[in-house]
Amino acid sequence: MSGEAPPGAQHGRLATICRGGTGRRLVLVHGFTQTTRSWDPIVEQLAPGHRTVAVDAPGHGDSAHADAGLDEGARLLAEVGGTATYVGYSMGGRMCLHLALERPDLADGLVLIGATPGIEDDVERAARRRADDELAASIERDGVDAFLDRWLGQPLFATLTTAAPGLEDRRRNSPDGLAASLRNAGTGSQEPLWDRLGELDMPVLLVVGELDAKFTAVAEQMAARIGDVTVAPVAGAGHSAHLERPDVVVEILERWLDDHPPRTSPTEASAP
Repeated sequence: MSGEAPPGAQHGRLATICRGGTGRRLVLVHGFTQTTRSWDPIVEQLAPGHRTVAVDAPGHGDSAHADAGLDEGARLLAEVGGTATYVGYSMGGRMCLHLALERPDLADGLVLIGATPGIEDDVERAARRRADDELAASIERDGVDAFLDRWLGQPLFATLTTAAPGLEDRRRNSPDGLAASLRNAGTGSQEPLWDRLGELDMPVLLVVGELDAKFTAVAEQMAARIGDVTVAPVAGAGHSAHLERPDVVVEILERWLDDHPPRTSPTEASAP
């Protein structure tokens, strides 16, 4: 593991796990309450032909020291990711979207799984911010285990099987780290990026579970504003499509990667 910062650092390098050989570089960023290990079922299938860099997002896993919002998180992500195709799920997708807009020179491709550009309505966004703050306070008050029971009990995750959530891994997160992530990088704190989607000049893949009606609609709305875009529904999956049907997601990703070669060769791509 690389990129760890000393305890107490506010903006140290993000922790990463790198695997694979000399193929295309893929940077993977997990969702809220997850860690690099959440990508294991995906990485095991991708690593033989690709270089994968799984990143612990700010406030999570071995990046619990990094107290950063989406803008700063994207900057930290760029430091450890370099030139690559960026793959992000939910919160991680929103961070990858920020990076692609601010550092398009680093993003050869962008893959978003169940992600959103934010909440456009000011009133709705303010309400979400208050809800995120309340959730953060509940983590600090009740601890990670109690919070995970409530968080994964949402209808959004109803299609997850017993093993898919990776509970033991999520329990490695600290209450302070998760609370800071909600306050800094929750959807309520995110400035909406809908009006900037047209700036994306790299190929974009939007992966969404076909049973996830809310984010299927979001993906369709996003696709209408992006130039080179592919929308790929995952049959029989909900919001966490890569956890529920990793084989299908890998198949979709591999096919899309073949159809959209990187702008730079693996030997030319910059890597920290």
